[in-house]
Amino acid sequence: MKLLTKKIRDSLPKLGTTQNEKDPLARVKFFFPAGCATWFATEYDGKDTFFGWAMLYPGCGELGYFSLSEMESVSVMGLHVERDLYFKPTPLSQATKKYQN
Repeated sequence: MKLLTKKIRDSLPKLGTTQNEKDPLARVKFFFPAGCATWFATEYDGKDTFFGWAMLYPGCGELGYFSLSEMESVSVMGLHVERDLYFKPTPLSQATKKYQN
């Protein structure tokens, strides 16, 4: 699965451009199908680095930077990080609501 399509790439604001927004849009959701790892991207540098919300362990989500190439390199028992094909751009607070304790 292609994690980042041209359409999604073009929709992502450049890094730093939403930092003053109270509740920026999560534009894309990535997840690992055999665990809880989930990423919501709000910004992208156009090359490899996203900014957004990430959770690798239950209850441990936080804002920060994450890498497209690192997500693409994940392979555990033949499973890979996937893009949620049904995710629609959503305010970050709403997108992450179900993951908050």
